[in-house]
Amino acid sequence: MKTSLSKKKINLDNMLDHIHVFAPATVANMICGFDILGFALEEPGDEVIMRKTSVPGVVITKITGDDGRLPMDADKNTVSACVQFLLQHLELEDRVGVEIELHKHMPIGSGLGSSAASTVAGLFAINKMLGDPLSKEELLPFCVEGERLACGHGHADNVAPSLFGGITLIRGHDPLDLIPLPVPEELVAAVVFPQVDVPTRDARQLIKEKVLLKDAVIQWGNIAGLVAGLFKNDYDLISRSMQDVLIEPTRAILIPQFYEMKQIALENGALSFGISGSGPSVVAITRDKAMAKQIVEQIKAHLAESEIESYGYVSGVNVDGPKVLN
Repeated sequence: MKTSLSKKKINLDNMLDHIHVFAPATVANMICGFDILGFALEEPGDEVIMRKTSVPGVVITKITGDDGRLPMDADKNTVSACVQFLLQHLELEDRVGVEIELHKHMPIGSGLGSSAASTVAGLFAINKMLGDPLSKEELLPFCVEGERLACGHGHADNVAPSLFGGITLIRGHDPLDLIPLPVPEELVAAVVFPQVDVPTRDARQLIKEKVLLKDAVIQWGNIAGLVAGLFKNDYDLISRSMQDVLIEPTRAILIPQFYEMKQIALENGALSFGISGSGPSVVAITRDKAMAKQIVEQIKAHLAESEIESYGYVSGVNVDGPKVLN
């Protein structure tokens, strides 16, 4: 991994013995902003417990909540691999040893930034144990590398909001140019994860390489309108702008009952409705937690009628990002 980050002198005598960190799930794209917008959720999220060892190296000792799907090999798991990248950058790989427990509290392949939350939790944890030698801005490239390992594409619309909290705009990727956006206080997400399999790689392959100019113009207007609505705290403008004419029509094919779920959300007062990340999770944006809860319950009931099990979450925007739990 190439990085121009400076190496800072670290006193390992002050290294923490252990730490317990939570990092939040995210809603990438925010419906109209493919690969450039995302926000962090209050729940769910992933947890990492990290302990210092006397033997140099990174070892994964336990993973829960993954149904055995994630590798225990430290070179192949995104959490441990990114911790290794960071230690190598700091020239500490032969001096520092840690054991990692990863506790997944969200489904893998949910469209809620599962790999991003795990990676952010791991990198935030090792950085804290070492006394915060790197800022969050300096941690971000390592988080992006975790996404590249997880899905083959080093995008930042999950890891950036998970790391920084709030709503983020990724203006550019080379170099990374991240802009925090205002978070309207009443913004609430109603998230439903139907238990169907939509791998991120497969979902990306469906996206058209070329789009009609008229559709691109509509999408540009929606992205600009959403950003303006966030700055103006204008919920009507936010509602009008969170429409996707480019990605949703294709990805919705992979999500059973998508348009029925959308109708339920809008009929119950949602400002907007769309796909979270690559799906299959869907998100309704509301101004009220009671309304969001009702939308989640009705969508889950509708899916149950089609014998589709689902998880539901009601969450405001997490403005803090990862946090130490102990």
